[in-house]
Amino acid sequence: MTNPLYDAYAVLHKVYGEGTYLKQALDAVPVEECNRARTAKICYGVLENDLYLDFCIRSFAPKSPKLPVRILLKIALYMYLFLGKPRYMVTDNAVSLAKKLGKGGAAGFLNAVLRAFDETELHFPEQPIAALSLRYSYPEFAVRRLVDEYGAEAERIFEHCPARTFVRFADAAAADRYGAAERGRPTPFPLVYAFSSFRRDAGYDRGEYTFQSVGSVAICAQVRPCGRLLDACAAPGGKSVLLAQKCEQVLAFELHPHRTELIRQYAARMGATNVQAVCRDASVYAREYDAGFDAVLVDAPCSGYGVVNENPDIKLFRREEDLAALGQTQRAILRTCARYVKPGGMLYYSTCSVFGEENDGTVGAFLEENPAFVVTAADSPLAHRRTRFGLQFLPHLSMGAGFYVAAMQRRSE
Repeated sequence: MTNPLYDAYAVLHKVYGEGTYLKQALDAVPVEECNRARTAKICYGVLENDLYLDFCIRSFAPKSPKLPVRILLKIALYMYLFLGKPRYMVTDNAVSLAKKLGKGGAAGFLNAVLRAFDETELHFPEQPIAALSLRYSYPEFAVRRLVDEYGAEAERIFEHCPARTFVRFADAAAADRYGAAERGRPTPFPLVYAFSSFRRDAGYDRGEYTFQSVGSVAICAQVRPCGRLLDACAAPGGKSVLLAQKCEQVLAFELHPHRTELIRQYAARMGATNVQAVCRDASVYAREYDAGFDAVLVDAPCSGYGVVNENPDIKLFRREEDLAALGQTQRAILRTCARYVKPGGMLYYSTCSVFGEENDGTVGAFLEENPAFVVTAADSPLAHRRTRFGLQFLPHLSMGAGFYVAAMQRRSE
C-alpha cells in the first residue's frame, strides 16, 4: 500500500522546491486518483498553515531541517493537529517515507521532533503583528496592512473560511437535474449555488454547468447590458462567458497564448458564440480599439489576497515589494483601456484583493489623471462594504469572496 504521505510530499516538493503554484503542481504530479481528494486536502491545509507549521518545527527541532525533511514534518504535523490523525501513525509514516526517499539518516530526527511536539508548550511572540502572523500563517506585511485598514475586523479576514465549490448552472433545468436547491446553498445570484462538495461529471463538458466563484459572478452583476464589451484581462474566461449573456459581443484580451486558448475552450464548452479571444497585452495601446466599446472591464492583476482561501500559495509567494509593481501594471492597464470606452460608456475596475492600495488607491489615482470619467453608483445583493469609489467584498461577509469593484462612466462629449 502506498504511503499516505507520499502523494502530498511529491506535490508540495514542487511547490516549495520549484516554486510551482499548487493547482499546477496537483495537475503535474501523477497522484493516485483514489487518493486525490485526500492529497489535495493535505496540500491545501499545509500551505494554509505554512508559517504556523514552521513555528511548530522551530519550537521543537534542535536544528533547522533541510527541505525534504521539513516538508515531511509539515505534512505529519498538519495531519496530527488539523486532521486528528494519531501521533504514532503520522510519525511512523513520516519515518518510513524518509527512508524510501533516501533520507534514512533523518529518521531519528523526524521521530524525535514528532514525538516531542506539544502544542500547549508553544510560546507566541508578544508583539501582536508577529503573533497574528504565526497564528494565521499570514506574512507580517499583510497582517500589518490589514490591521491598519480594518482594525479589529482584520482577524476575521485572516480566519480560514469553510471550503466551498461554487457552481453556476446553464439553466434551471440543469440546476434541477443536479438537485442544486437540495444539495447546495443558494447565493444571491440566479443559478449559482455553493456546495460543500461537487464532483465534476460529463455535464461539465456538455456545458450544463461551470465552476465560477461568487466573487466573479458579483463583479459581472455590476456590468450593465450593452452592445460591445471588452474584458481586458479575461483568462480563464468565466467573466467573458457570463457577460456574453447580456452583451451582444465580448472581446476577451489575454496576455499569454495558452491562457487565450483556455478562454476559447471555455466559451465553446458553454456555447458562448459571441466571445472572441485575442492574445494581447492590455497595457499596450492599440489604435484600432480606440473608443470602440460600450463598456470595458479591467479585472486587473493583483496580489490575490482576497482569495487566499482558494489559493493558499499566494501567502507563500507574494511579497510586499510586489505590490508596487502590481500597482504600476494596474494603472497602466486602466489608463490604456479607458481610451477604448466610447463617450457615455462604462469602465469597470475589479481585483481579488482586500488591500485598499490596489482598489480605491488605483481608482483614485486614475480619476485624478482622467477627469473625463466619473464614478457611478454601485450596489450588490452579496454582502459588502462601501468604499469611497466602489464595493469591497470581504471573505467573512461575502461567502468567502475577497473582491473589489468600481464602476465609472465616461462623460458624453
